[in-house]
Amino acid sequence: MLQAIISTMAAWVIPVFIFVTLVYAFAKKVDVFDTFVEGAQEGFSTSVRLIPFLVGMLVAIGVLRASGALDLLIAAATPLLTRLNVPGEVVPLAILRPISGSAALGITAEILHSRGPDSLLGRIASTMQGSTDTTLFVLTVYFGSVGIRHTRHALAAGLLADLAGMLAAVTICNMVFG
Repeated sequence: MLQAIISTMAAWVIPVFIFVTLVYAFAKKVDVFDTFVEGAQEGFSTSVRLIPFLVGMLVAIGVLRASGALDLLIAAATPLLTRLNVPGEVVPLAILRPISGSAALGITAEILHSRGPDSLLGRIASTMQGSTDTTLFVLTVYFGSVGIRHTRHALAAGLLADLAGMLAAVTICNMVFG
């Protein structure tokens, strides 16, 4: 019964939201189509401005992987993290998640396929995937879109938040499922 109610509500959330938005815009006498076209034009120009930043990020990730530096970093970090009860299999995920969402998703999918979604390792990887962000990509997109070149403390704060999310994922999953 509850599942049916949730399914029905999920199917109607977006149409109701769009309808309410249109009614509100009509009440405020906003020309919805012109506003939409203006926003789409701004979004397209922002996308074009971001292309150099995204290409640079993708090249950096490719160089990191192809050079073997990522494998060396993983090998160096694994003994310490194992002592902290962090499974070695999630170390690549922990390193790549702040850099590349697709690479991290690939590692998570590989862990889920080989170990299963209900395994401790699968739960740690899934929790880590959901509790961290692609910090470098986000900084590239957000700061690049508005032309900010000096990020000040944003990188350090983002990476510390990722580290906290990763350690919390490992700790909580070990406590609850371990």
